[in-house]
Amino acid sequence: MAASASAANCPYRAAVLIPVYDHEDAIGDTLNQVLRHACPVLLVDDGSGEPCRARLVELSNDNARQVSLLRLEKNGGKGAAVKAGLKALAAQGFSHAIQLDADGQHEISDLPRFLAASKADPDSLVSGFPQYNNVPLIRFYSRYLTHVWVWVNTLSFAIKDSMCGFRVYPLAAVSALLAREPCGDRMEFDPEVMVRWSWRGGRVINLPIRVRYPLDGVSHFNLWQDNLLITWMHTRLFFGMLYRLPSILWRRLNG
Repeated sequence: MAASASAANCPYRAAVLIPVYDHEDAIGDTLNQVLRHACPVLLVDDGSGEPCRARLVELSNDNARQVSLLRLEKNGGKGAAVKAGLKALAAQGFSHAIQLDADGQHEISDLPRFLAASKADPDSLVSGFPQYNNVPLIRFYSRYLTHVWVWVNTLSFAIKDSMCGFRVYPLAAVSALLAREPCGDRMEFDPEVMVRWSWRGGRVINLPIRVRYPLDGVSHFNLWQDNLLITWMHTRLFFGMLYRLPSILWRRLNG
């Protein structure tokens, strides 16, 4: 990837990053499944209320050899929590971060597949491509509209799903990206960072995964606020694509 150190030149050392906001009922099961795979885990508490805060402290204390906890005093949104976690893991010397949602919607048994794909191509961003059993129709159509805009803004079909919260980031490359292009702080972060990754010539590996949605019945997707933020994000990215159009086309023709 342009303007970043190659992950292939660094020892591969991955940790799981789980942003958490008031998922006290689901996070225990999610974490227990992750711990079976012997990966270090960073829980990022995105300003949760006291019940979830206490639960996260309990979980991190009970699994102190494998789990660390980063507490954000105020709720900043999923993107802000992920960015804080990425920065913390990079500072701790990890080469890759495996992002997972806290609500139990992901099949954690897919984790070895993500690790294997990332180790085989450590410079690529590995992203889940969800196969839903059930999803509210409004969310389904909202996701598909975002996919269409991502395809337009990247002039490519290389990204099959830009909203899945199960992915592996090469930390050096994504840190360099975020230092220059700080993506949105809420639900718009996931698609925006992938579009900007593509603009920089980053490769994406898409892995099909099973998704349950969500297990604890708690979703922090705000229909109006988050759709407005995502719409504004797509608008900004569209004009950003037009500005970068010559370089994007050059890369497509010569890649």
